[in-house]
Amino acid sequence: MPCHLGEVCGRILCDAPKLKVRALALVYPPRMVTLRRLAPPLALLLACTPDPADTDTDASASGASTGASSTAASDGSTAGSSSMSASASASGSTSADTESTGVATTTATTSAGSTGDTSGTTDTGGDLLAGLVLEETFDAGIKNGWVRVERWQDQNPAFIQEDRFDLDQRAHQTGQRLTFFGGDPVPHGSRFLLHYAPGWDAGKKAAPVLLAHGANDQADRAWANPGESGDFGCGQSSCPDTGLMQDLADRGYAVFAITHPHSQGDNYFWSEQIADAIRIIRERTGAEQVDVIGWSKGVMSTRMYTSSLKREWGTAFRGDVRRLVLIGGPNLGFDYIFRYGTAHNAGVYADFGGKIHAPGPHDELLVLGLWQDRSEYAIYKSAAGDNYRGQLQMLAAWDDVHPLTAIANNGITTWPVGDSKSTYYGEGQDKGIYARGKGIDFAITQGSVIEAMVDAGIDGSVETFLLCGDLNLDDNNVLIPGIPNEIAGPSDGVVFVDSCAAPDGIGTLADTVILKDVNHLKLGWHAMAVDQIDGWLGK
Repeated sequence: MPCHLGEVCGRILCDAPKLKVRALALVYPPRMVTLRRLAPPLALLLACTPDPADTDTDASASGASTGASSTAASDGSTAGSSSMSASASASGSTSADTESTGVATTTATTSAGSTGDTSGTTDTGGDLLAGLVLEETFDAGIKNGWVRVERWQDQNPAFIQEDRFDLDQRAHQTGQRLTFFGGDPVPHGSRFLLHYAPGWDAGKKAAPVLLAHGANDQADRAWANPGESGDFGCGQSSCPDTGLMQDLADRGYAVFAITHPHSQGDNYFWSEQIADAIRIIRERTGAEQVDVIGWSKGVMSTRMYTSSLKREWGTAFRGDVRRLVLIGGPNLGFDYIFRYGTAHNAGVYADFGGKIHAPGPHDELLVLGLWQDRSEYAIYKSAAGDNYRGQLQMLAAWDDVHPLTAIANNGITTWPVGDSKSTYYGEGQDKGIYARGKGIDFAITQGSVIEAMVDAGIDGSVETFLLCGDLNLDDNNVLIPGIPNEIAGPSDGVVFVDSCAAPDGIGTLADTVILKDVNHLKLGWHAMAVDQIDGWLGK
């Protein structure tokens, strides 16, 4: 089941009543919110969906800035040292192959000025695709409505093999994505997938559209089949089997989507791949600019690119985004994972049957009367790894605005949570009885980039639109079923409205719409959201 914004999803214990969504769309004026404790970079957790598909990031999280800053750390592996490469010879020769999965493939190599893709697309157009390699093209037997999927590699040596949770397979690429990544369950950070929707080469709108997914997610579940992970994975008890991709394609848009190699990966890497995907789309369509839609953690990567927030090896904004739609984004950060004490632990820690690929706030658990080290599950960087870099980068403390509740609500029932204060503030005045952790301030200092992102600011040439949800927190029918919802203040169940709708650092804020009783997991496919997005992009 997907949980967005990196929240730690609890397991569904019983069937929840079908969610009732009232057809109300509220348009609020932007609300100014002052960030607290943002001197160190903040870390947000965004979008954890059901499918385990992720790649770890080991780039340095400190020193975020616009323009030059500290380079990413390297573990010695470079963009060319992936365990599973399916590229052809440098001469650009191709070989057609139909795999046992029934997916037709074309293996090719694309570099600075040439493409080996045999699907009939044009040449790369000089330097537009410089430094990118097209490793493999899939154009038949593709599930979920896509008509083509390509695997690309960015040859920038700053990309690394990121740390990842490796005690089980929750962080692995699975299903058809495993085939698309050349059979490699843990793709190198330099690789990504670009998905093509029907009609991508016959768009009738002003600009093609790139869809950017969130944490613990991928293009299939996020945009093409919200029910891919089963019931409840889309924010309600039963899920549709088509999504925003089909809706936009049916309305005449040329639609593309990216799948990142590590679903909890470093947002600096994701941002660079967003820039790469835009280059490819421009080359394929001839468009000068692309419209971009980011959901949850995808808000971070798309916003960072359009703000030129990058490492010294990264790409500054090229002016190639026309309109930017940010869905359910932690624009001023979020603290969801730290707010509900031990309530998240059942969904994450294997000691309690947890299997969700999302970080926990605790690095020690009391198990059978003994304290056990569980650092590998935790959001913090430690000797056990830096498995959730992308989550750290999205954090911000909101307790000054919305105090802790000490209770949780999973859309089914409400219950008191243990270790609420010690989870949020760390092992200081309050001590954990069931679990221990270092607290949100410690995590923020390890890598949040919220303050740097806001300070950098989205380029004023980009028309930016904010789409948020606001739930009736007294109505279980509209909450996200099966996970602790964000109930401390107005929210979409994961992100506070104050954060999602914040205008801070947005150069040209064209519109903000807050959908009543549409939760975080429904914002990417709900009919009201689709109509609103179409209205923004189509005008």
